[in-house]
Amino acid sequence: MTDQVVSRDENTGDSVQRLKRNAVGTVGVIFMAVATAAPITAMVGNVPIAVGFGNGSHAPAGYLVATIVLGLFAIGYATMAKHITATGAFYGYISHGLGKVLGMASGLIITMAYIVFEGSLIGIFSYFFADFASSVFGITVNWLIPALLMLVLNCVLTYFDVNLTAKVLGVFLITEIIMLSLGALAVLFRGGNPETGFAVAETLNPVGAFTPAAGIVGASAGLGLFFAFWSWVGFESTAMYGEESKDPKRIIPRATMIAVLGVGLFYVFISWMAIAGTGPAKSVELAQDSATAGNIFFDPVESTYGAWAITVFKLLLVTGSFACGMAFHNCASRYLYALGREGLSKGLQKTIGATHPTHGSPHIASFVQTGITLVLILAFFFAGMDPYVHLYGLLAILGTMAIMIVQSLCAFAVIAYFHFHKNHPSSAHWFKTFLAPLLGGIGMLYVVFLLWQHKDAAAGAASGTLLFKLTPWIVVGLFAFGAAMALYFKYRDPARYELIGRIIYEDSEVRD
Repeated sequence: MTDQVVSRDENTGDSVQRLKRNAVGTVGVIFMAVATAAPITAMVGNVPIAVGFGNGSHAPAGYLVATIVLGLFAIGYATMAKHITATGAFYGYISHGLGKVLGMASGLIITMAYIVFEGSLIGIFSYFFADFASSVFGITVNWLIPALLMLVLNCVLTYFDVNLTAKVLGVFLITEIIMLSLGALAVLFRGGNPETGFAVAETLNPVGAFTPAAGIVGASAGLGLFFAFWSWVGFESTAMYGEESKDPKRIIPRATMIAVLGVGLFYVFISWMAIAGTGPAKSVELAQDSATAGNIFFDPVESTYGAWAITVFKLLLVTGSFACGMAFHNCASRYLYALGREGLSKGLQKTIGATHPTHGSPHIASFVQTGITLVLILAFFFAGMDPYVHLYGLLAILGTMAIMIVQSLCAFAVIAYFHFHKNHPSSAHWFKTFLAPLLGGIGMLYVVFLLWQHKDAAAGAASGTLLFKLTPWIVVGLFAFGAAMALYFKYRDPARYELIGRIIYEDSEVRD
């Protein structure tokens, strides 16, 4: 028996294959969304940079500010999810709110973002894998080996039912959250640093989020805030699993808010305890050197539980980055699938727009995503680039720039959808669908500005590469190409133009 669902579009008569319905519940969607944020990688990788070169010991306050801004964005985003269930998520929402031209333009750059995010996470996974093999077993591993291993595993897992992916991600996610929590709880129960305690005012005052690290030449609060926001990238992927969830109109809004606020409060607590355990001044000092930056997290764990805990911690960095990369592979595959099945090209509709007859997965789109990522990995490898500095850093900046722009547009699309187009008047609300997304959208634009202002510092040693210099042009070029493609269909093939962002899961009423 097949779970594949095929429907037909009334404008073109083309068949549209659907993803497997009722495949995943609230917990599964949350696991996949939070996995893209990669809590252990975000904390160990981003917090030391924010502490050492950004807002110093006020880094937790930066995460608090990010939680507030992203929470405001999520309120409007979740409200829209109650009425539109689209695998293309941002692509579908912007098409309905701001029009098909901006929708297609946004669809291309967000797809590009998720495509390169997998390559980025494969880079940091390979770095952590090689470090673990060297430090624990004394084995030297070429980074290309774990990179290819992860790529193959991602492709295989995405081939099957999405519920399998959710279970694998759930195991990895729970273990990394437990390890981060063990370190934080050790500090909490010890009462913080013997000399400074919890230093609440110095670490959690929101005003401090906008203050550069004291005494550090070149420190920038903007850089610290950017890395705080960067730590959330991927939470919005809840919406793209709506078609496969058991009750999308309830599950997706709920999962979105839980993911945003849950991750936010967790980040604030973990980063606060890391600094409280080390001491504000000492944490800034350690974060200045990449060789000791991780000690902000490692030292409290080792002093409380012993050296074995550090080995486990490093192992979970490997599995955590793998889970994040696998989640992004799923995201990229679903965006490619969503664009392919629109019917803008019959060839694409029958290939990347097709689903597996048994598993209901976007299997061909997954193969395409695997092929693109393989090309990226090999290009970086044969160019002699580093998996962490170049593959991870450069692709993360490229993807983050694109996703922040699209998030901003999506916030404004919520306002347009409910208040300018007057859709679903009963859901329109002065705060939920107007003020909250307005403030969230402005906040997102501010983050884009921060990225542009501090892109050289964010890229570090990779800032002199050609890819880094081309990054803004890639984003702008793809956006313009998407808009031009939509305009072409508008005047040359109006029937297909009407399809842009309009293939949604028709279960449009909110269930009581």
